[in-house]
Amino acid sequence: MKTIIAWLLLACTAFATDVSVTASAVARVTGGGPSTDTVIRSGFAGATITAGQSVYIDTTAGTWKLTDANLSAAAGVAQGIALNGASSGQPISIAVGGTLTPGFSVTIGKIYVTSANAGGIAPVEDLASGWRTGVLCVGLTGTTVGLVMYSSGVAVP
Repeated sequence: MKTIIAWLLLACTAFATDVSVTASAVARVTGGGPSTDTVIRSGFAGATITAGQSVYIDTTAGTWKLTDANLSAAAGVAQGIALNGASSGQPISIAVGGTLTPGFSVTIGKIYVTSANAGGIAPVEDLASGWRTGVLCVGLTGTTVGLVMYSSGVAVP
């Protein structure tokens, strides 16, 4: 599966723009049983974060920060999507698995990746040279995604 995902990421050459997230529409999916419920981790924000942004855990500080595919390997590895907004030092809930209503219009079957814009989510077509490849989710319906959280740690050539 990793080979297929890597091929899909590297095969895309067209460029698009980040999805436009409506923070108030981000919501966990419940009621579908353990295989479809959103898996949530809690912690503290290490930066100002808005619901719907992609985040990673800064292991040095132990706080959640915004991903950025243009930065270090650590910052380019998305580990979740914020379920609520928080300022640095405030509590935050992060969707790390299962299904999610991400607050943007979803295309069924579309792969969404870590963006080069801090906390942004981009369609796979947005990948550009130098970006660290990180798959966040795949469109399941027009309003829900399946969270994948796979990051290769390598930059697109």
